[in-house]
Amino acid sequence: MATRLLSPKLLNDLRYFTRPLNSASSASITAVSPLNFDEKPEPAAAAIEKPPINQPSATFDLNDHQKLFDSVSTLKLLRSSANLALASIEPFVDFGMWVMNSRLMETSLIRDVILKTVKHTFFEHFCAGENTKEAGECVRKIHEAGLRGMLGYAVEHTSDNAGCERNLEAFLRSVEFAKSLPPSSVSFVIAKITAICPINLVRRVSDLLRWQYKDPSFNLPWKLNTFPIFSDSSPLYHTLQRPEPLTPQEELDFQLAHQRLLKLCQKCVEDNVALTIDAEDTSLQPAIDYLTYSSALMYNRDDNPIVYGTIQAYLKDAKERLFLAEKTAEKLGIPMGFKLVRGAYMTSERKLASSLGYDSPIHNSIQETHACYNDCASFMLERIADGHGAVVLATHNVESGTV
Repeated sequence: MATRLLSPKLLNDLRYFTRPLNSASSASITAVSPLNFDEKPEPAAAAIEKPPINQPSATFDLNDHQKLFDSVSTLKLLRSSANLALASIEPFVDFGMWVMNSRLMETSLIRDVILKTVKHTFFEHFCAGENTKEAGECVRKIHEAGLRGMLGYAVEHTSDNAGCERNLEAFLRSVEFAKSLPPSSVSFVIAKITAICPINLVRRVSDLLRWQYKDPSFNLPWKLNTFPIFSDSSPLYHTLQRPEPLTPQEELDFQLAHQRLLKLCQKCVEDNVALTIDAEDTSLQPAIDYLTYSSALMYNRDDNPIVYGTIQAYLKDAKERLFLAEKTAEKLGIPMGFKLVRGAYMTSERKLASSLGYDSPIHNSIQETHACYNDCASFMLERIADGHGAVVLATHNVESGTV
């Protein structure tokens, strides 16, 4: 993914790109957070991102292929090209998903063969490693090549508080691990809310937030201040009936989840590492945005956003939600960072909407998604040029990377 990071703190010229912490960065290319084949996965980082050097560097020339890939062997480039070509073949991807979810995985020998195949192809292409040692080696290697990393602990959809506590400790170790690596070699730690809040509770809170948007008189006594979560075009069909209020136990569990996120934010502040909260599907996103924004209100200060939210541009309401959240953040004097992505839940989103008799929340064409992404990117770049906010452009699309 091509990624650019900008902030008014160090932005003197739009030719240069910086991260809004004490250390600066420029244009970058990042990979997704890793899968993990161990029973107890450790944090791993997968990213390519340009770090600061003694002299400010201009933006990447994406047409200078020799300079872009001079640190990569020909064999590795060929392997990467093959992996990407296979990943672009939809029937092949569907077959791979079927295999990974089939009963074949219940047979030990076959499972080992499948996982080793995946590990030495797609996993090695997109991910830094299975544990901190491998991740550290990858981060140091790409740092020597003049690049930076984004550290992702790959876990989500946790079902209970005990699992959420374990995941929190792993995220805290990820931040500590980032601090132990060479200075400026890691720019962000990535987290998912469903890793630190039970997924059924995330869904319950999302239902309640949706209903309050439909009916502003619907009282949520536990709700804190936040930025706008919905727009007039946001999908609300997930919640067709008035949901029951949180039980005392659910309310306590949600407070515990928020405390976990605040503890992670505090650790990031102390170690000067930015935190990006990943987006998930629309049935869960309202609660994710609520926790992200309410935490940003507490920790984003002095043109130095620590907490970044994520906007999925393949959603029809993405541009409106980004505009509302950023404008509200500016009005409150809160520097808000956003990671812009296209989206990763296309099949499940369309299937759910269709099953309920509603139009898909996703744009009707890839061209519309590209246009929305570029509009969101342009909006944030303009905001940054005016001294507000920060952005990560996470994209495979060259045109979007040169907006």
